[in-house]
Parts: sequence; structure tokens; C-alpha cells
Amino acid sequence: MAQNPPGGRARPRPQARTRRALSLVTAGVLAAAGVVALAGNAQAVGALGDAAAAKGRYFGTAVAANHLGEAAYASTLDAQFDSVTPENEMKWDAVESSRGSFSFSAADQIVGHAQSKGMKVRGHTLVWHSQLPGWVSGLAATDLRSAMNNHITQVMTHYKDKIHSWDVVNEAFQDGSSGARRSSPFQDKLGNGFIEEAFRTARTVDADAKLCYNDYNTDGQNAKSNAVYDMVKDFRQRGVPIDCVGFQSHFNSNSPVPSDFQANLQRFADLGVDVQITELDIEGSGTAQAANYTKVVGACLAVTRCTGITVWGVTDKYSWRSSGTPLLFDGDYNKKPAYDAVLAALGGSDGGGDGGGDGGGTGACTATYTQTSTWNGGYNGQVTVKAGSSGITGWAVPVTVPSPQKVSAVWNGTPATAGDVMTVRPSWNGTLAAGASTTFGFTVQTNGSTSAPAVGACTAS
Repeated sequence: MAQNPPGGRARPRPQARTRRALSLVTAGVLAAAGVVALAGNAQAVGALGDAAAAKGRYFGTAVAANHLGEAAYASTLDAQFDSVTPENEMKWDAVESSRGSFSFSAADQIVGHAQSKGMKVRGHTLVWHSQLPGWVSGLAATDLRSAMNNHITQVMTHYKDKIHSWDVVNEAFQDGSSGARRSSPFQDKLGNGFIEEAFRTARTVDADAKLCYNDYNTDGQNAKSNAVYDMVKDFRQRGVPIDCVGFQSHFNSNSPVPSDFQANLQRFADLGVDVQITELDIEGSGTAQAANYTKVVGACLAVTRCTGITVWGVTDKYSWRSSGTPLLFDGDYNKKPAYDAVLAALGGSDGGGDGGGDGGGTGACTATYTQTSTWNGGYNGQVTVKAGSSGITGWAVPVTVPSPQKVSAVWNGTPATAGDVMTVRPSWNGTLAAGASTTFGFTVQTNGSTSAPAVGACTAS
């Protein structure tokens, strides 16, 4: 489990701007949870998240709340990734340092940032032997069971409908050749059944989130991964609610990418669970590091139920293994050869391309949301539509604002409302050359809600 080394998310209402056409929207747009600024068709347009989305996967990163104020950190995160995992902010010691007293401010910062950018969020982690407050270890069995179930319930309830996958139990098996469970307060006092109980409790709280078991040194077939495999197989046979298995995938010269990595992912997938690469980092540099990243991405793409990849950090300088330079961006946020290799493996390009599409003359586009102004009772939002590596002649972007907010005006675009979704198409600005962009905007009456709207995937024509 990656963790930090020791010591170490009232003004007057302005008039809506008009270019050529101003469209008024009288019906409010209701509901919905936020997703995405994604590519509009199967052609990747450059960013890791877009390229992965074109392959039906996500590409995420671990995020530390205290770095979000750094412009280069935030801009790299926002430009490249479509999923985030709080690095430490959702762990037990961070959210419930005293029994029954919960603090979510740092984790909320990460989740709020992710939602404002249309990113998914992985929840990490609910039950783990490490980063555990001392009071937990001091409980007797009955109290410990109650505390564990309450912790799961309170944390998952707080983030219900905001998390796509939870690491429900983390690192419960020993390293080595025994395949035994790891000694922990939960194992020692509650026995083998604590993992099943944690998953069953989690399902009662959230019927929709994916429930994952997560561990390290399970990337190839060995005694530890075999023990996890047997547990997952048993759970599936008995109807214990487990949806996915996370493979941390921390690699270096002493622990390289195993030759049977893909086969190991596949055998778990064959049990009927999704597999996720949850904490990827690979020490090294240059072409050797790039080649290893290519192996990992290729393995995920080859396994249909490998739903996504998360690298454990944005930049080498903040990595828990910073001396090993294991990530895709160096300490100055420069793209490394490993970045280029990952993007290529995902089928993307770094802003170039041959101008081709899928044979029908249709390019790709992305849509990115920015709040441009706020006042008491409302705000203006702007969506930037950008063409990919080939030109487009039209675009469409769905926008959803949460009830009870209402959209009162739209400019530089023509809206059409169907149910909960307002789809905006160009008024005059539909033709974009490769890499070119345009914007449309809208005014929202908040009616007491300050939640950000969800801007969906741009569709090009």
C-alpha cells in the first residue's frame, strides 16, 4: 500500500454576453451526478484520460489535497487524468481519528475538485491495518466489530453516489509463501470472517459502487495471489458482494513486472470480477521504464474486465518512492518517455496525428467546464469545446445541473432539453480546425445549491 514516507481534495448579476445568438432556457435542468470531459468518439486526442476512455477504461492518479494549490500540479492533473484516488485523505486516521468523530474536509477537497472537472473518484480505503488510530487497536472484539461497521457506514454514506469503486479491505494477506492472513486488529480479534463482513456491510450502504479487495505483490501468480484468488472465488460462489480486485503494481528492479501479469489479471477476471490496476508506479528511467509501462498498459487492454489504471501520483517529486523516479512526469512536470509510451499504448497522440479519423471524416472533440463568475443566487459557466487531431464541422455537449438549480440563459450555443439533460449545439461556431477551440456559456440560478454542473462527453460531427 503506497503511503507517505514517515514525516511526510454578493455582487450584481451580470448580463449574459451575446455573440450572434442568445438562447433562453426557461425549463430547469435537473438531477444527476457529474462525469466527464471525454473524447467524443473512438479517436484519442492526446490526454491519458481521453485515450483510455476511447478504449473503454479510465486512467487516474493518486492525489494529495495539500498539492492542489500548486498550479502546475493541478493543471497537469486536470489535463491528463479522468479519475482520482485520495492518497491518504480517506484513510481511517484521516477521517476518524477519534471514535465516532468524523472529519472529511481534506477528502472533500479532492472529491470536490474531481467532480468539478468531471473526473471519477476511487475510494481508498475503508478497512486496513495501517494508518489506523490507536483507539481502534485497543478495542475488544465486540466493540471492534461495531466500530468497523460504523466506520464503513459513515464514510460510504458521506460519499454515496460520488465514488465509482471502493477499496473495502486492503492488504489483508501476508507476503511470502504461506498464503496466510496478515496479523491485524481485525484479523486477530474478528477472525477470517471480517473481510466478508466488511463487504456485506459496504453493500448495504451503497448498492451501486464497485466493491474491491486491494493488495500488493499479487501481480503474478504466487502464494499470496493464490490466497486472494481462493478468497474471491469463494466469495463469488457464496454470493458475498465483491465486484473487483485491485492490483497495486509497484514495480522496480527487485520486483519487476511479472511475465504472467496479464494471465494473472485474466484468471481473476474469469471469476466474474473486474480488475483494476490501482497504484501503479515503476522505478527507473528512459526506455527501460517506458517499456515496462507499456507492458502494464498492454496487459490491461488485453483483459476485457480490466476497467482502469491509476498511477500512484502526478509527479516524481511527490512520489512516496521519489528517489526511484517512478511516475510519468518528472519533478518539473515534464512528460517522460514513460508518458509517451503509455499514451502510445492507449492509442493516443500528443497533439499531432495524421489528421485521419475513422474513415467517415468525423474527428473528435473534448469539452471542459470552467465557472467564470459567481454572485449571490447564481453563476456563469463556460464550456470550452476543442477539436482533436482532425477538424470537425459540428459538436454537441450535454450539460446537467443539480436540482434545484435552473439554467436561465445560454449563449454561443443552441440548447435542446430532454428530460434532465440540456444538450448544447453550435449556433454559428461548429466548424473547428484540428486543435482549435470555441466556447459556449450559460447562466444558472442556484436556488440554494452551489454544486457544479456535470458536463458530459463532447460528440463531434
